[in-house]
Amino acid sequence: MTHKEKGQQIRTQILRDVVHHPNDISNHISTIFSITPQAVFRHIKVLENEGKIATEGKGKGKRYFLGPVREYRRSFTISKELSEDILWRNYFSFIFEGVSENVIDICQYGFTEMVNNAIDHSEGNILYIDVSRTREDIMIYIIDNGEGIFRRIQRLCHLEDERHAIMELSKGKLTTDPERHTGEGIFFTSRMFDKFDIVSKGLNFSHDNNHEFDFLFDSPVKMEEAGTMIILKISIHSQRRIKDVFDQFTEDTLQVGTSQFNKTIIPVKLAQYGNEKLVSRSQAKRLLVRIDKFQYVVFDFKGVESIGQAFADEIFRVYAHQNKETILLPVNMNEEVESMVNRALGI
Repeated sequence: MTHKEKGQQIRTQILRDVVHHPNDISNHISTIFSITPQAVFRHIKVLENEGKIATEGKGKGKRYFLGPVREYRRSFTISKELSEDILWRNYFSFIFEGVSENVIDICQYGFTEMVNNAIDHSEGNILYIDVSRTREDIMIYIIDNGEGIFRRIQRLCHLEDERHAIMELSKGKLTTDPERHTGEGIFFTSRMFDKFDIVSKGLNFSHDNNHEFDFLFDSPVKMEEAGTMIILKISIHSQRRIKDVFDQFTEDTLQVGTSQFNKTIIPVKLAQYGNEKLVSRSQAKRLLVRIDKFQYVVFDFKGVESIGQAFADEIFRVYAHQNKETILLPVNMNEEVESMVNRALGI
């Protein structure tokens, strides 16, 4: 073992044990590695400068704690016995100590939803999780070695291709196992975090709250040995609350005191493949798949420069006439797109 590797091993042990040895961490570590307490102290100073260790008091009364910069990573064997709430509680919850309750709630929701998806649906046997916290952000990586989420959805939902599967994911309420899942987990998780990515078999679906529409692009990370990688990022200082996100996509029903997930926002740009234009009824029909599950459907035309008459007619005249209980709301249209939509609406 090199000197550098030995130092890393010592510092890793300090981070593991400081919670249980806040008053005697130097003596505890010196005993394990047969080094002097002074040598341990030098490693503690490195960790303190990195924000991984915090101190309180002076002299013999000095106490050591985990600092705001934390990380834990581990692989797990996927089985029926593996439980997302136990993984959160036993391995990763310490990373979130001291963070505001609204951020913890969002991280726990996203973590447990995405880990449960991997356990129930990936058909892989290995799950790798990496959770890290800096002074500004929290990052969560969840990776499985299964079939790949887009390929699985395409296969089980009989869709045209993997890109169509991504478009359906963006709508919400998509599940390949309706008896056990509502299909809401990925949709809501993607909107709770500042940034949400799914990378699978060379494709990347990305939702970023700093941008007004979602992105779909070829990923430089091919990960053929892995099935799906989920990346979640949120600011430590975020004011977002779970309730706010649910409320954004929920309208009160006629029954007093009840509500349901009955609104979706569809980024129309996801229907475009490469440089093609949105001109055909077939393209419109792909966009319309499963929207009957929602009462309010917002078509977000941000980033769409133009659409064809047949495309607009299929959505805003044909479908609207046949499904009068569904309210279609086009937004973020430029003049050209708005003109074509109005023509279909007969305005």
